[in-house]
Amino acid sequence: MSKVFVVDREHKATIKAYKVANDYKADLLVYVVSQEHKAKGDALWYYVKNEHQADVKLFWVQQEHQAELKVFFVTSEYKAKWNKGHALQSRMG
Repeated sequence: MSKVFVVDREHKATIKAYKVANDYKADLLVYVVSQEHKAKGDALWYYVKNEHQADVKLFWVQQEHQAELKVFFVTSEYKAKWNKGHALQSRMG
């Protein structure tokens, strides 16, 4: 899921995600990169400005049980990875 576009309506999303407060609760540990060409795999995200540029359309849900994917943002690129096996692994782009 390299290039991410955040949608404002749930029905527009390809993935519903929830930001968790602790890394051990996350399915995916994500690092946000500053340049599009650095976005690789599922865990290095680059936010695009236009929907047509995106690999995936993401909707942030308000409650954990609504999510297909639980995300924790890490502060270093080398920490970005899948925390556990998940149905969306390698299928998010």
